[in-house]
Amino acid sequence: MNSAADIWSKVLSLMEADMTATTIHTWFDDTVALSLDEDKFILHTPSDFKRDIILSRYLPPIQKALHELFSADFQVVVLGVEELEKYQNSRRPKEDGFLPGTEEYTFERFVVGSSNKFAHAAARAVADHPALNYNPLFIYGESGLGKTHLLYAIAHKIHADHPDYRIVYIKGDAFTNELIQAIREGRNQEFREKFRSADVFLMDDVQFIAGKDSTMEEMFHTFNTLYETRKQIVFTADRPPKEMLKLEDRLKTRFEWGLIADIQPPDYETRMAIIKNKAIRMGVELPEAVLQYVAENITANVRQIEGTVNKIMALRDLEGSNIDAATVTRAVRDMFKDPSDIMPTSDVIIEEVCNFYNIDNSALRGQGRTKDTALARQVAMYLIREMTNLSLKEIGREFENRDHTTVLHSIERVEKLKKSTPEITEVIKDIRSNINARYE
Repeated sequence: MNSAADIWSKVLSLMEADMTATTIHTWFDDTVALSLDEDKFILHTPSDFKRDIILSRYLPPIQKALHELFSADFQVVVLGVEELEKYQNSRRPKEDGFLPGTEEYTFERFVVGSSNKFAHAAARAVADHPALNYNPLFIYGESGLGKTHLLYAIAHKIHADHPDYRIVYIKGDAFTNELIQAIREGRNQEFREKFRSADVFLMDDVQFIAGKDSTMEEMFHTFNTLYETRKQIVFTADRPPKEMLKLEDRLKTRFEWGLIADIQPPDYETRMAIIKNKAIRMGVELPEAVLQYVAENITANVRQIEGTVNKIMALRDLEGSNIDAATVTRAVRDMFKDPSDIMPTSDVIIEEVCNFYNIDNSALRGQGRTKDTALARQVAMYLIREMTNLSLKEIGREFENRDHTTVLHSIERVEKLKKSTPEITEVIKDIRSNINARYE
């Protein structure tokens, strides 16, 4: 399917409401759509005279129709005969190897709404003027709301404007893994040069460095070096720095030096715009009733919304299904996972509790009686009870066959501590978040 041609057909249909059929026929019959490139819609007409007329008279209605389709503004480019050849010669695929597979994550493809416009504006400001606005920029929000999209958009914009800049993107857990590998192989200096010589440093999911002493130490010095040399730093996380209980205070304060921007789940209007935008880019215009149904039923995050649209398209293409209420209902139903499908195992919960408290797995499961080990064990029992369907007896088996009364006592103690010690509530929230992140 030629999506550019399909979009042009829809644009002409929308323009028919304000123009006569004769006008459409006269000026647009031999006009073809070449591509929809980020924020540009590129057309070609074989007549330079027609090109000049379209540019002088008909750009506003074309742009109006595009905005109606995508809920976004586009620049309309109309190419004449000579310009077409130059355009075709410039259409060689980019092979510079910069963040391959992320090309679609641009600012132009990020649907802006009330829930994310502040973070989008901050990211755009950073991309336009690296290290001059908001350094560091810290974007936080739940999974699937567009944090990584903005991070990649910053990277691609800066790369396009400053191809000589050294841009480093890494996830928090990958930073830790690379550090461990570098220490094992004696490549500490190489590791430091890789990150501290960056012009732009982007870290996704920075919450995963919390509680890892060597990683936090390395991050502290990396941050200082980059900041002091006026290099742009951007972090994303699932929570603000102050809620990362295992993060060193000196890092918390540094992460808060610049600007902190949050992203909330999209509201109804933004969900509608996302669904409409996604479908049109796939060459399909969904009926209004379908748009409303998906927007009303899929509310969790952007990733789930896009997944639903993909599922609708797959049902249509693979099974020949019409895009009707039944097809959409199937797609929406499949996007709602049964809780048992995403329920964490007791092993995962215990592992994350051990990571948080920096306690050996065998000590937590065994007979260790230090104050920290005992509390960590009780928290683990509490979380297993809350996040799984295991009985008290089954939970006891995970801890060297402790009896169910011991498990019950542990759970009750944690519940009491939550009421009397606010920090315990935050600890449980922190560990739970880390557990859930492993199933995203």
